[in-house]
Amino acid sequence: MKALSMRAPQSKKARTRVPAPARPGSRQAERTEVTRRKLLDAAKLVFAKDGFEAARLEDISAGAGYTRGAFYANFKGKEDIFFALLEEWVRERIDSLTAALNQHKTPLAKLAALRKHYAEVARDRRLVLISLEFKLFALRHPEAHARLQNRHRRIRASFAKLLSDLLRPLKQTLPIGNTSVCACLGNVAEGLLLEHLVDPKTLSDSDVRHVLGLFFDSIFRLDAA
Repeated sequence: MKALSMRAPQSKKARTRVPAPARPGSRQAERTEVTRRKLLDAAKLVFAKDGFEAARLEDISAGAGYTRGAFYANFKGKEDIFFALLEEWVRERIDSLTAALNQHKTPLAKLAALRKHYAEVARDRRLVLISLEFKLFALRHPEAHARLQNRHRRIRASFAKLLSDLLRPLKQTLPIGNTSVCACLGNVAEGLLLEHLVDPKTLSDSDVRHVLGLFFDSIFRLDAA
C-alpha cells in the first residue's frame, strides 16, 4: 500500500506565476519623462505668450505643475529647454517628411511631395516665432550664438543628406550647395510667415504657400505646379 502524501495538492491559482514587480528604476524613468514632457509643453505656451527673454522659469514650472527645483532637475535653464524644443520639432519634421516621401516610388514623385511639404511647412507658427526671437537673442549673446550655430549646422546637415539622397537618382545639381539650399528654404519660409502674421490682409496664407512653391521651383528648376 502506497504511503499517503502529506503535501496538499496545489491549485491552479497557486501554481500561477506572480509577475515580478516593476523595477524602481523604470518607474523613476517614466516619472522623469512625464515631468520633462509637461515642462516642454508649458515652455511652448509661456515662450509664445511672453517671448523668450521675458519668459520666467517660475511660470514654466508652475504651468507644468512643478517647482523650480523640478525644472532644474531636467534642464539647465531657458536656453536648454529651447534647444530641447528645437530638437523635438526637427525630429517631427524629419519623420513627417520621410513618411511623405516614402509614399512615393519614383524620384520625380518624391520631389513633388517635397515641394508640397515645403509649401505647407509654415504651419507651426508658435515655434517659428520662438525660433525667430531666439535668433535675435543669440546674436546679442556670444555663447548662445555659438551653440545655435552648431545646432543649426547639424540640423541642416541632416536635411542636406536627405536632399542629396532624393536628388541622386535624378542626376540633378542645384545652383548652390545642399546645405545652403536647406538654409534658404527655411529662412524664406520664416520670413514670409512673419510678414503674414503682421498683415494677413496683404499677404494671405494662400499667398505664402504659393510663393514658397515658386521659390522651391526656382531652386530646383521646376515648372510652377
